[in-house]
Amino acid sequence: MIVRAHVYISGRVQGVFFRAHTRDKARSLGLKGWVRNTLDGRVEAVFEGEEEKIEEMIKWCHEGPRFSRVDNVEVEFEKPKGEFSGFEVRY
Repeated sequence: MIVRAHVYISGRVQGVFFRAHTRDKARSLGLKGWVRNTLDGRVEAVFEGEEEKIEEMIKWCHEGPRFSRVDNVEVEFEKPKGEFSGFEVRY
């Protein structure tokens, strides 16, 4: 089943290549969507794909890349829109 997750990650998640690592992980799982930094210091992402792959991605978001520190992950599940052709970093 295809699902969509809108995720906000807080902690030390900017300036540690969190977006690039998120993009690489999402692509390796075959997910579509985007990731970006927010003005309040969090990372925001939207993932669409197979439910089990989304669950794996969310689990990864709780850990993040090596130099990050994740304090909180907020997840909202939304209706899939099928609007993405791949996964990208947004600026």
